[in-house]
Amino acid sequence: MNSTEILDKDCLTAVKLLPTVIEVTLQERRMIKDAALHLQKKYDTYENRDFIKHVHQLASYFLPERILNIAADFASDFSENQYGALIFTGLMDIDQEEIGSTPPNWQSADYSKFNLYGFACALIHGALPSKPVQYYSQRKGGGLIHAIIPDEKMKETQTGSGSSTDLYVHTEDAFLKHQADFLSFMYVRNEEQVPSTLYSIRSHESIGENYKSLFEPIYKIPKDANLETGENEEETLDSVLYGNTNLPFMRFDAAEQLFNSSIRQSEEAQHTLHEFWEEARHLIYSGFTPQAGDVILVNNHLCAHGRSAFRAGVRNIDGVEQLCERRIMLRMMSKVSLIDMRAHTLTEDPFFVIEEHLGKNFQHF
Repeated sequence: MNSTEILDKDCLTAVKLLPTVIEVTLQERRMIKDAALHLQKKYDTYENRDFIKHVHQLASYFLPERILNIAADFASDFSENQYGALIFTGLMDIDQEEIGSTPPNWQSADYSKFNLYGFACALIHGALPSKPVQYYSQRKGGGLIHAIIPDEKMKETQTGSGSSTDLYVHTEDAFLKHQADFLSFMYVRNEEQVPSTLYSIRSHESIGENYKSLFEPIYKIPKDANLETGENEEETLDSVLYGNTNLPFMRFDAAEQLFNSSIRQSEEAQHTLHEFWEEARHLIYSGFTPQAGDVILVNNHLCAHGRSAFRAGVRNIDGVEQLCERRIMLRMMSKVSLIDMRAHTLTEDPFFVIEEHLGKNFQHF
């Protein structure tokens, strides 16, 4: 299902593995919308825990068979040809008038306007052996879906609220031991036409002996820019690659591990990370500009994500800049095993993860 692309001759690799693109048909799009409407009427909100408990059965019943099978195959494929990202173009029709103007930040977003789309996102996760979860470290929980909106006050930051700098590719919440297994990003609005960036560990021709030390637990993996680092946390170390040495998984955040000036990696760790990045950065894919209603599904152990820099609220048409509505993206996360992380969840809510940093629980929440 994956394809390859011939790259610029200056790149380190002539042929690169690409994410799979699925064009959703009109009939499939109608089926997904009808399902979301039905589920909204029955459960009221995608946050309903009865809905989440039964999301696998509901996905099997409501999702178009082709979409269901593609997602299920994706979830169990860790082969050398699996990029780790699926792009569904036109999964949902977005009612832009109903959404209204983009709010100034995610804190002021009206989530009732995204309710229907939340059911669609959750159903996609239900096609995987993975249930939607929320993290206390992500906005103190803040619900199963997070609206990602450019914030003028945070435009220079390496966060989803940033805009004026490239958001370096990263696996989501690399600083968590029990980070999400799968992510979905639904694009509600992208009038600035901002390209997304993806980077797969499978894009390397070979990991090779040069990167053998990436499997060693010698790397600092600091929290992201939204969180403060506590005492002794910067001394907590882990590996960047793990699992099978020939077909590894990845825990990587370029911005925090390489370009955060306050992080003092060991000399060996810094040297290996820079060598790794020199190869990895040539393998970043930025050939997809999502449109409203598109969904990117990501295996968070195989594929990192980011985006290009842009001017929020401005689009360029034939060299002429015009004002537009700022982009809105919805992010949902899911975990395959709730048992492994049970010590890091609220007792009464197994879908609410309270892990702070590489296995450390939040003490106050």
